[in-house]
Amino acid sequence: MKETRFFYVPDAATETEMPMDEALHALRVLRIKSGDEMFLMDGVGNFYRAEVTLAATKRCMYEVKEVMPQQPAWRGHVHLAIAPTKMMDRIEWMAEKATEVGFNELSFLNSQFSERKVMRTVRLDKIIVSAVKQSHKAWKPIVNQMVNFRDFINTPRKGRKFICHCYEEIEKKDLFTELTKACPDEDADVTVLIGPEGDFSIDEVRMAVKAGYESVTLGTSRLRTETAGLVAVTMANLARRL
Repeated sequence: MKETRFFYVPDAATETEMPMDEALHALRVLRIKSGDEMFLMDGVGNFYRAEVTLAATKRCMYEVKEVMPQQPAWRGHVHLAIAPTKMMDRIEWMAEKATEVGFNELSFLNSQFSERKVMRTVRLDKIIVSAVKQSHKAWKPIVNQMVNFRDFINTPRKGRKFICHCYEEIEKKDLFTELTKACPDEDADVTVLIGPEGDFSIDEVRMAVKAGYESVTLGTSRLRTETAGLVAVTMANLARRL
């Protein structure tokens, strides 16, 4: 059976030509030809069955034959906010795997003990697009620029909000236990904060709790930042799975 080919085309419904990077991949790597069938994804919930109408050197044009609206695989909006590690490859790995599992939004925090104070998200966004195509996800996670920790927690957000940390002197609940409690649809959205390798500062945790974030733990194991981020997304996805 011929492999189904998926391409990320944000404006698939209104355009007839693939973006340059997708076109080059289709033409040079996959050897797409005129008349071939392919599937497009717009990253906001729709697949499109399309036929190639032109396969030139650097251009690939198409005609949409069928619009295929997709249903979400989990309830609510899963938002991970994480203090990025010094080594970007670890955060890129986490973002790729979290996309394969399934979540909606990724933010980066500049916290007191952050190892990285500047983020360039262009390469990261490309990695996420690749993971979206590979895992056949109808929704592409939103990738946000880095924001100051205080500004992030003081921004109003829907649903339940959690901050993960390791401080024994602050009472914590188990994240997965809290996520699996029955909740109305309006409370299905989830925001989870993950700190840097040295954790958030204790003052930041207290600040977040005062701002309405629930103090939680991911279990008894001490996890690296990128592992904690992936575990948090996996817990939220499983707890909100439809």
